[in-house]
Amino acid sequence: MQATIYVTDDEPAIRSAIVKRLSRRHHTVTGFESGEEVIRAVTQHAPDLILLDLKMPGMGGVETLRQLRPIAPQTLIIMLTAYGTVEDAVEAMRLGAYDFLIKSVDLSGVDPVVDRAIEFLTLRHRVEFSLEDQNSPYALSNIDARSPAMQLLLGQVRDVAQNAKSTVLLQGETGTGKEFLARVIHCNSPRASGPFVAVNCTAIPKELFESELFGHERGAFTGAHQRKRGLLEKAEGGTLFLDEIGDLDPAMQAKLLRVLQERTFRRVGGTEDLSVDFRLMTATNRDLKKDTARGSFREDLFFRLNVVTFELPPLRVRTEDILPLSMQAMLRFGKEFGKEVVDIEPEAQELLQRYSYPGNIRELQNIIERAMILCHDKTLTAGCLPRELREQAPHIAVAMAQGEHPSLRIEMVLGQQTLADIESALIEEVVRLSDHNKTLAAKHLGLTRFALDRRLKKQMEQD
Repeated sequence: MQATIYVTDDEPAIRSAIVKRLSRRHHTVTGFESGEEVIRAVTQHAPDLILLDLKMPGMGGVETLRQLRPIAPQTLIIMLTAYGTVEDAVEAMRLGAYDFLIKSVDLSGVDPVVDRAIEFLTLRHRVEFSLEDQNSPYALSNIDARSPAMQLLLGQVRDVAQNAKSTVLLQGETGTGKEFLARVIHCNSPRASGPFVAVNCTAIPKELFESELFGHERGAFTGAHQRKRGLLEKAEGGTLFLDEIGDLDPAMQAKLLRVLQERTFRRVGGTEDLSVDFRLMTATNRDLKKDTARGSFREDLFFRLNVVTFELPPLRVRTEDILPLSMQAMLRFGKEFGKEVVDIEPEAQELLQRYSYPGNIRELQNIIERAMILCHDKTLTAGCLPRELREQAPHIAVAMAQGEHPSLRIEMVLGQQTLADIESALIEEVVRLSDHNKTLAAKHLGLTRFALDRRLKKQMEQD
């Protein structure tokens, strides 16, 4: 983002140096020597960001800040000082300053503070735009993915979205954003102007599912007093999204397969074949390939669904995305709750990045919502976060369940964990991933079953 920035400082050399430094980074920067000057300029045009000297002759920085807030409520203000007294900092932050920067000879501290402010502005604009346009949250250009896994996935999504007919299967743990990604594909496809019809296969009783999917004719069964259009008809020209497809009743699996093969269906109690045009997207947190091998899911239906498959990575393996997602949620709930929280303190950031998120993105959003309810300042602090985040023990071995061959991430804090701790955590996680099948776990570890039992027994004795 190229920002409009005002720099206010009574010392010409410092003011000029900051203006030149920020201008080289392609921002539009204007310098002012007094509080009175910048106030007059802001009444004509409010910038994105103001760097404001705290100690100036005439109107000081705190008084200037006090007068700027009502006329430029959306502008972020960073206070500059060579003194950095605690009292001045507290007063400036209370009045709504975004940050506080102590000036140094080389001005090296300016860049990271300005970058963080601009990142916040970018996220705020994105959230505001999203609230105005119901489709904008799903625009590919508005998705801030920083982890390599998500960047790769979104690149593939961009290609698939343009193919309006390909069936898409979304797999991943609960809360990883499967329905969100389905909406992204829909809203960036030629079908964007058509309906997006979403249904959870486990939310509808199996005896009613056929009527919900196909619709029914008047008199088809007791209580059918009039014709009803089903989900297939409602999705005409758009997308039908079936969540938790792995839990679909076997009888309905057969009927859905026929629709995909013939692209026609009949309403319950009807005699006429109706053609339908929609893209089918499905989602599940189950391994359909394993369910197919066990016979609990139809193989021919799996082949029909498995045209394009995306595996959504769990949040614990895409830690680069945690803070951007946290900031987006913070801004969204700030709008909802009428609170202007503009930052997350470093300690809280560390706690958020360290947590393993068994509930993935959904859990992260719940955590931020709770924290925003408890937050009464302009910065989200660690004290606002749930106790389980503050008191959690660090996870040494964390599963990265992606594809057919899950991998493990090992984290060791030097001086705090021993080799024995690492081995114990590794064995425990592999046993868990093997559904406590010790023979399988021993195979994964390259051990005999006897050697694994011996290690587990040793761990129990040490505990």
